[in-house]
Amino acid sequence: MKKRLIPLILAFTLLLALAACGGGSTTPSAAPSGEASVAPTATPVDDGTQGITDTEIKIANTAATSGAYAPVGVPFLAGIQAYLDMVNADGGIDGRKITFLHKDDEFDPVKGKAYLQEMVEDEKVFAIVGHFGTPVVAATIDDLKAYGIPSVYFATGIGQLYSSDAKTNEDGYNIFPVQPIYVTEGSIMVARGVGTFDAKKIGVIYTSDDAGKDMLSGVEAQCKEQNIEFVAEQVAAGAADVSAAVTSIKNANVDFVVVAAIQATMPTIVKEMAAQGMTAPAITTYVNVSPKISEQVATDIAGKFDVYGNGWVSYEGDERAANLALYQKWVAADYKDNAYAQTGWIAASFFCEGLKRVADSGEELTWTSYMKALESAPLENPFGGTIDYSNGKRLGTQVMNLSKITADGKWELVDGLKSMDELLGK
Repeated sequence: MKKRLIPLILAFTLLLALAACGGGSTTPSAAPSGEASVAPTATPVDDGTQGITDTEIKIANTAATSGAYAPVGVPFLAGIQAYLDMVNADGGIDGRKITFLHKDDEFDPVKGKAYLQEMVEDEKVFAIVGHFGTPVVAATIDDLKAYGIPSVYFATGIGQLYSSDAKTNEDGYNIFPVQPIYVTEGSIMVARGVGTFDAKKIGVIYTSDDAGKDMLSGVEAQCKEQNIEFVAEQVAAGAADVSAAVTSIKNANVDFVVVAAIQATMPTIVKEMAAQGMTAPAITTYVNVSPKISEQVATDIAGKFDVYGNGWVSYEGDERAANLALYQKWVAADYKDNAYAQTGWIAASFFCEGLKRVADSGEELTWTSYMKALESAPLENPFGGTIDYSNGKRLGTQVMNLSKITADGKWELVDGLKSMDELLGK
């Protein structure tokens, strides 16, 4: 198991290319730059029992199964269906089998919006499971809230999914993210700095895009909570010259650096930190925990400082190993080690856990009872930690592990999954 652990964890980080691509939008219903604007048109759906019969529950999503993102979307859907096949083979949940409907939106927010409307208003599905990709999610998040339909798992980490105290659907009460949200991850990076590296003053170099700003928001909130001093400098996403920002952070004499940047900008920042002789350890988002990133900076940082990255899945331990074996039993042979299919499996498992809780409670299955059930106790990720939706918390994954760039340009796992409380010794 240990020999396979690192490749599988690294593969999972590639899913967050979905969060990076398309950029994300500061206005949830707006399409990414260059796309046609998509105005919200959804009308509230009052029937909280739609999509349910005595023998069936209908759920749906839209995801790219053609075009550039098909290598992600196709196995993602296969993972969802594999989990549902397992559940249905056992008689379903409370006598109901689950039917999964899907439309190929081609990663296009206009198509994604139209298909969402079709699924909710025409097909009248009970829930949206595995909403897929930054541009589509950003264009439809307001529609999901307006419908009030339970929406479980999003293949993106955009900040519009985040809420610490959702009380109404307008606040995102019906939104149940699982993947890490950048705001939450920013807070976890501070907890790592304080709890693992005894940081007293944190420097943040963040990009001007939503990903960078969202991570900064989480850093700022956690620093204030921990009474930790921090300084921050912004760079343009994709900037070739970040020297001024790095110089400012260096001169601030920080003892821990958060590199809140994704894709091409992160290596540029780290290389400049090394060129200017910085020595403080640095941490970055799990989006960057990929060999394509580590190989670019390993030589530059050697003997100067370490660069760490977050992760959110684990296959260690008897229970997770058993979950992996169960997944591999049900999924198609081509997807036994496919990270995207495993992510779909996770999405379906979270959705079904809510159904099981309603059935166990003896309550009638409605949107209200279902969302109440998801909030009733923390849920276990079959390949990771727990997620707590209680009291309106919509934070995504709240436990992460830690890897480090090695001298030969790889990522090495150095610490297991931990929550912020565990990192801070609470």
